[in-house]
Amino acid sequence: MDDVVIGPVDLAARVDDALAVQAVAFGLADDEIAIRRQIVLRHLTYPGVRALAATAPGDRMVGFVYGMPNSRGHWWSTVVEPYMRQTGNDDWLDDSFTITELHVHPRFQGRGLGRELITTITDTASEPRSILSAIDVESRARRLYRALGYVDLARPVYFPSAPSPYAVMGAVLPLLR
Repeated sequence: MDDVVIGPVDLAARVDDALAVQAVAFGLADDEIAIRRQIVLRHLTYPGVRALAATAPGDRMVGFVYGMPNSRGHWWSTVVEPYMRQTGNDDWLDDSFTITELHVHPRFQGRGLGRELITTITDTASEPRSILSAIDVESRARRLYRALGYVDLARPVYFPSAPSPYAVMGAVLPLLR
């Protein structure tokens, strides 16, 4: 990790670099990337959005995270709210910092970059807790989130057009180290 630097990024200017990482990490097709590009750019207009990037030599982006204070009016919240209400956890939608996206290029996974990205961004949050959604399978990402203190708040959660169910997870801030 010595050759990778984590710091703030102008995500609007580097959206294509970020989506290239997400495409490899998440297995996205070109049409999905085009849709996600518009979503990211829309998110960047929301109040309080922040982004960090992990960059390798030559300013090559190898990971990124972005998030924002949650709002019940955001599309994501409107989808997860009924599931959260069913489990009695819909209060987590208030006064939480949402991790919107976190991706690390597969060749750079296992080096602690995901951990550093998410802890660094949540350490700057004024909200007392953080929420996120992750594909509801046992994965490296879910193990990381649990190690940081995230617990399942609702599962399975179905997003329109997503082929797999998700889990909504939440953690009290600061995240565990």
